[in-house]
Amino acid sequence: MIYDNLENIQRYRGISRYLDLAVDFLAANDLRLLPLGKTEIMGEEVFANVMEAQAQEESKGKFEIHKKYMDIQIDLEGTEMIQIGLGEAETLDCFNEQTDFGTVSCARSASCVMGPGRFIICMGEEPHKPGIMVSEERFLKKCVIKVAVG
Repeated sequence: MIYDNLENIQRYRGISRYLDLAVDFLAANDLRLLPLGKTEIMGEEVFANVMEAQAQEESKGKFEIHKKYMDIQIDLEGTEMIQIGLGEAETLDCFNEQTDFGTVSCARSASCVMGPGRFIICMGEEPHKPGIMVSEERFLKKCVIKVAVG
């Protein structure tokens, strides 16, 4: 996990070729102007998904995992908390290779409060639970950039 201010994302260049492409995209584009849905950056290796959602109570979410992609999660409007699972994870919903998605439970976690101007990179296979409410205002507009691992 990397959690920082968006203005500092250039510091994380060099971790992977695909992450560098995502960083270049972030530097050159105003994410608030992207349409809802998928925007290709480099085919299926790097792409952005802009979505609207309602933050929910912590107990209603599950930790998700991805094996093919890491996520760069950025709140465009609203503020959420994202938890990162620590230690052993127990499978809840079997991992689906086609959708690159599975859910797990984690006994311990670290919490990061997001909001405009912040980002979190959840590495491949790192359990993360996004969309947790931090206030009565539940509306979220966010961009998740999917970055191929490798």
